[in-house]
Amino acid sequence: MRKLTVPFAAAAAATLITLAITSMRSSAAGTSYAEDRSAVEDLQARYLFAMDFGDPDLYVTTFTEDGVLDIGNGEIKGRKAIHDVIAKMPNSRTSENGLRPASGRHNISNIALKVNGNKATGRAYWFHYSNNNPDRKSVFDGYGHYEDELVKVNGQWLFSKRRIYNEGRAEWAYKGTGNPAW
Repeated sequence: MRKLTVPFAAAAAATLITLAITSMRSSAAGTSYAEDRSAVEDLQARYLFAMDFGDPDLYVTTFTEDGVLDIGNGEIKGRKAIHDVIAKMPNSRTSENGLRPASGRHNISNIALKVNGNKATGRAYWFHYSNNNPDRKSVFDGYGHYEDELVKVNGQWLFSKRRIYNEGRAEWAYKGTGNPAW
């Protein structure tokens, strides 16, 4: 029988200790960074689907009860106020002059996320495509970035504040200098 050498035994012990510490840390936090990030990315997708399909009821469920939406011309505070603003946005799914309904789709990329317990901050680029023109041709028509503050409520990530920068509108464009991410 082969005798274990000290380096092998030390490596095995170090591996076991690392696994035990990692397991305790994940259990104490409740979820891993990967699980939290996945849940936040799902939240961002539900937010965009609700916006693109004109569903203010679903849209407001992505915010905390006292959540803040800042779309460039002031803060909208609380789910009811956010709902009222989003419900008044034009519905692009109506037909005009016999054309099929126009539509628009938002996409998100370059997601940066910092999680600290039940709070997180995030930054991401967004861009928008639509076909709201007489030929119903797809066009790239907007881009900007989000700056988010998030909180986990009853195990679910929600926006406590979302600021939207839109580089196509002077009043909503990012006016800072340097990297807005952190």
